[in-house]
Amino acid sequence: MTLEPISLRTVCGIEELAGHSSSKVTQVLSLLDPGTPHPRAFSGFGAHHRVTLEFHDIIEPMTGLVAPSEGDVAEILRFGADVGPKDHLLIHCHMGISRSTAAMAMLLAQAEPSLDEADVVARLYALRRQSWPNTRMIAMADDALGRGGRLVAAVRRLHARQLKARPETEAYMRAVGRTAEVEAALAA
Repeated sequence: MTLEPISLRTVCGIEELAGHSSSKVTQVLSLLDPGTPHPRAFSGFGAHHRVTLEFHDIIEPMTGLVAPSEGDVAEILRFGADVGPKDHLLIHCHMGISRSTAAMAMLLAQAEPSLDEADVVARLYALRRQSWPNTRMIAMADDALGRGGRLVAAVRRLHARQLKARPETEAYMRAVGRTAEVEAALAA
């Protein structure tokens, strides 16, 4: 199946949602921690289709937390299959850095299967400079999209770029249980 390229796309965090209420958003993917109240900002948006998935921003199972699953990634890809070239897609998570950027990367890769993975990541970075895609989600999407590990490798290179540009990111990512991503980026 060949999908149309996504032309209007926004990635943001919860605190930024209100600033997009007049952007004529038509499709919204909300990626929330389980139990998080749905953002009130959507009451100021026009008519739109919204899908909400709930899982934590973790890259390996942790007691008491819900890890992103293959089912979540499949649902994101199903959602993306319904986004047309005239839609304005907005994807958000808590901070607009990890889950939402992983989702956007996989939807860009799905919509344009001939696009090189480095170009997918470059487009993502142009959309959201502070991107740090969740590698658990990316690995599952890479597999589902038949990208042969190339999307994972491109994201790893993005992580390495982010560590060089923002060295303070390393300590933060290690503190929140993302050491494996940091080590992979440092080895890239």
